[in-house]
Amino acid sequence: MERLPRGRHGLTREYVERNQRERLIAALAEVLYEQGYERTTVSAIGKRAGVSKSDFYKHFESKDACFLAAYDDVVEELRAAVVDACAEADEWAAGVCDALAALLALMASEPAQARLALVEGLRAGRGVYDRYQEAVQSFVPYLRDGAPAPPEGRPPEATDEAVVGGIASLLARRSMAGETERLEEFLPEVAEFALTPYLGAPEARRIISAR
Repeated sequence: MERLPRGRHGLTREYVERNQRERLIAALAEVLYEQGYERTTVSAIGKRAGVSKSDFYKHFESKDACFLAAYDDVVEELRAAVVDACAEADEWAAGVCDALAALLALMASEPAQARLALVEGLRAGRGVYDRYQEAVQSFVPYLRDGAPAPPEGRPPEATDEAVVGGIASLLARRSMAGETERLEEFLPEVAEFALTPYLGAPEARRIISAR
């Protein structure tokens, strides 16, 4: 996010305020990625963003409030990637694989934002943890919609939640291990985990190997 030019620039107040807010959110993600939640301070965020401490408090009442705004932005960006990928697929398994591929590619390209969503959301206090759980659950319908029923019957609805939660947990572990930028490499593993409860392991592997 580029900083505004100094001095007279002819930009509206609304534009300046929006630009400052976006820079603060981006800076928070970057500082979190480098230092972790506890060591991230309002001063460090403002310095990285090029925004004074007094201006920081014009946008956010605290570091926590800035974090929540950044977290919500990241989740919506991830959701948009999943929705767009699902819309392009002509059948359920392909949609799941395409959505996972888009998700992993986006996270790998934006490691600071990915770590914010996957890791720091579990460390930033109870209120943020609850929001993390809500975000994870909000992706369940994308998996459930159109899922096939195997001959022995469709898995219980709790399976959908377990699969989405398991994927989030797997990606969080990879991120904590310093592998965020390599997440795309784990697509076959993640896709097999997602497809197997609905299609069985042999069919899941066949679909993945054919991609």
